[in-house]
Amino acid sequence: MARWDLSEADGHIYSGGWRTGGGGTEPVVSPGDGGKVGLAGIADQHDVERAGARAAQAQAEWGRASYRERADVLTRAADALRDIRADVEDVLVRESGSLPAKAKHEVDKAIDELIAGAGLVTMSQGDLLPVEDPATLGLARRIPVGVVGVIAPWNAPLMLAMRSVAPALALGNAVLVKPDAKTAFSGGAVLARVFGQAGLPDGVVHVLPGGAATGEAVVRSPHTNAVSFTGSSAAGRRVGEIAGGLLKRVVLELGGNNAFIVLADADLDRAVAAGAGGTFRHQGQICMATGRHLVHESIADEYVARLKAAAEKLRLGDPKTPGTTLGPLITTAQAERVHGIVEAAVSDGARVVHGATHDGAFYQPTVLDGVTVDNAAFRSEIFGPVAPVTRFSTEEEALELANATEYGLSAAIHSRDVARALGFASRLRAGMVALNGQTIYDAAHIPMGGLGASGNGGRHGGHWNLDEFTYWQWVTVPTIQS
Repeated sequence: MARWDLSEADGHIYSGGWRTGGGGTEPVVSPGDGGKVGLAGIADQHDVERAGARAAQAQAEWGRASYRERADVLTRAADALRDIRADVEDVLVRESGSLPAKAKHEVDKAIDELIAGAGLVTMSQGDLLPVEDPATLGLARRIPVGVVGVIAPWNAPLMLAMRSVAPALALGNAVLVKPDAKTAFSGGAVLARVFGQAGLPDGVVHVLPGGAATGEAVVRSPHTNAVSFTGSSAAGRRVGEIAGGLLKRVVLELGGNNAFIVLADADLDRAVAAGAGGTFRHQGQICMATGRHLVHESIADEYVARLKAAAEKLRLGDPKTPGTTLGPLITTAQAERVHGIVEAAVSDGARVVHGATHDGAFYQPTVLDGVTVDNAAFRSEIFGPVAPVTRFSTEEEALELANATEYGLSAAIHSRDVARALGFASRLRAGMVALNGQTIYDAAHIPMGGLGASGNGGRHGGHWNLDEFTYWQWVTVPTIQS
């Protein structure tokens, strides 16, 4: 197994090789032990413009590469990632506060994205359409959009970057990747390493870490033809505003305040396990995390008691320490933000069943009961290990509560009556619904995305990527020469 040495990326951006960024450097600090992982090189506007121009040149040739060549690069990149996965997982643990199991899962998912991307190249690239003149052939064909800006977050940095980068490359585009500076290595540098190892032509991928200013430069660059953004709804609105004003295609995968609905006939063992996992996995720092537990009043007391017992079993600590089952939030500031929501929830009438304290970035798993629709914990995307419980008496009330949010990403329904649950699901405003499972489910081949404040309806995954990373061109060809 190969090793991944961070030294080449330390303090650098990747644009025609490793080089110093115009924005200087920022320390990458582990939320687990406070240690320094390295330095993130920060790209400024001039770096973005230089990279965009180079990417546009490189894309012209890459877009004409054969489907076999593009597929081979992606499959070799998957092999390269497998070779260095131990080091990548270690960096994910150190940079993002991931538990080792979550880091392993994330690398697996990134490999899945590469494999699925390789499969895109042999999918139908167009349609044969009728033309009034029988001597003319009418073709609608898919063309690469050109240069795609990919802005990825810190919570699952590798997977959420690869989810856009792999299909964009497979379909003949060049890419400017803007990872969050807090996860510059696992969300950016590793991409440069595996695609370089795979033989991707120089200039097709650029890795430009930074903050909001760097991201805005990527969106505004005259060289980017489309933008794929994953992050908060507030930042997504800004990206959408800028891209829309420039008439650029934009795919927004944003936040969620996802409902977990437990009907009276639910299997409580299964429901509590799924509800706890949905809220506490990766400390709740997942867009699909369970944000609201909506529980029928007849079983609510028992559900809350079992959820508390599940929270009490979690062991909070440094992810590198054996036995840790709940790691830190990404920063102390994030923990303080979460605590502010919890304090507001209590002021609004919620009752603390467990937790509601923190030490630095380490937030205790928290269960709140008596949360009403006007409560801060009901309205907010908490993005922390907090389980707010709201009680309902009728199915119609549960549906009204579930839809009482600006978000529309994910939901789960627990009931022994699958037909009933399917009917309930059809009335939910959510892009993804799990029956008797968690709100968290993602795969490379599904239509991943949401509605409202969760996104603009675009979808990542499978053949839906064709709609995001290509455009249609109508071509007519005379079949009889005069």
